[in-house]
Amino acid sequence: MTYNVNSPNAEEFINDEEILSTLDYACEHKSDRDLIESILEKASLCKGLNHRDAAVLLECDIPDLNEKIKSLAKEIKLKFYGNRIVLFAPLYLSNYCINGCTYCPYHAKNRHIPRKKLTQEEIKKEVIALQDMGHKRLALETGEDPVNNPIEYVLESIKTIYSIKHKNGAIRRVNVNIAATTVENYRKLHDAGIGTYILFQETYNKKAYEKLHPAGPKSNYAYHTEAMDRAMEGGIDDVGCGVLFGLNLYRYDFVGLLMHAEHLESCKGVGPHTISVPRIRAADDIDPANFPDAIDDETFAKIVACIRIAVPYTGMIVSTRESQATREKVLELGVSQISGGSRTSVGGYCESKRPNDTTQFDVSDQRTLDEVVGWLMKMNYVPSFCTACYRAGRTGDRFMSLVKSGQIANCCHPNALMTLKEYLEDYASPETKKTGEALIERELMNIPNEKVRKRAEEYLEKEVKGERDFRF
Repeated sequence: MTYNVNSPNAEEFINDEEILSTLDYACEHKSDRDLIESILEKASLCKGLNHRDAAVLLECDIPDLNEKIKSLAKEIKLKFYGNRIVLFAPLYLSNYCINGCTYCPYHAKNRHIPRKKLTQEEIKKEVIALQDMGHKRLALETGEDPVNNPIEYVLESIKTIYSIKHKNGAIRRVNVNIAATTVENYRKLHDAGIGTYILFQETYNKKAYEKLHPAGPKSNYAYHTEAMDRAMEGGIDDVGCGVLFGLNLYRYDFVGLLMHAEHLESCKGVGPHTISVPRIRAADDIDPANFPDAIDDETFAKIVACIRIAVPYTGMIVSTRESQATREKVLELGVSQISGGSRTSVGGYCESKRPNDTTQFDVSDQRTLDEVVGWLMKMNYVPSFCTACYRAGRTGDRFMSLVKSGQIANCCHPNALMTLKEYLEDYASPETKKTGEALIERELMNIPNEKVRKRAEEYLEKEVKGERDFRF
């Protein structure tokens, strides 16, 4: 098959020969100063890079140019997303799964872990616990099992989540990370009011993918890889991509990930709303030592920087798989969303102690949400619980046009400050509240439009008096 970015066929828009050719080209030019400087000059226009140019940057072995790559990534991150960091939490509904994924403890043959599925009443308790932390945005997670976790169960759970209003709490955006499904089911998810549909490819190498997925519906490489096209056909504007770095050669998956972004941009008019960069982690019967392609922290940081440069408009996500130190390093290089206070087990938020028997992976960053919020503010980031764009219809190409034009600052920055103020008033510890109030006072001056700034100040005063949910 030949490479065709506009093809609906997975093996054509993620073409093995094109990836291998790109990797050879990058290796040949990793020390080509003139070429790399020209790529960086092109990237400085903030229009992104194609997968071949980005692969050259990733492979670059010239120390001073590698520093320029990091510097440019920082500049692009600030230009598009400022110093705002969106916060969310995963909510695991069920660990029943019929797949045979060799890197996930939920695989069907694992007899070590108890299988659990939350009832709607249990979901309510989990959501109240998350609301009481201060969360406004969730990512639903569930194993693939058409008997135990049918689409009807997911839809009912979404309805339950949106219905819960505890004290001043509310979940305002539910993102969904479930298995590849049909256009009809994606339409149902759209109608249920989800935010982003998230699906990790794990690896774009077809042979490696099939070896990693020896059984179950997820073993169908094409059906899985083409899921984003079906999701958008079903009316979902925002989709989130990602690979699990460490399952395959990282260079290969880096190129495949960018080719997927190019395909969506070319065929659907809008690239991925988010790109996630998880790394393989230990779990119940999963030993990272069995995956020889695991990457070190320095390589991981460079991947983040190169993705930010290549796909400047996308939101980038790093979860609690990563340690505090690693997350701190990649925040400035491109990451714009992180999870906080996460439990990766079914029913974990209602447990006084962090349970381990149903976790999908070991959590490296085990701090509370309040600790994460305080940590971000001490580094001069603005923790954001904003969901305004989704609820105002600024999704898909409408959101991307605002991001690419730079106009999003007049929406996102005041909205971030107002949602932070809600958190400070309702959930923060005294120390976090004191830090946050000083930060808000400083950051108000960074709202470009004076009228917007004055309106934001009015809303902030109303929030002190108990009013909630203001947005631009």
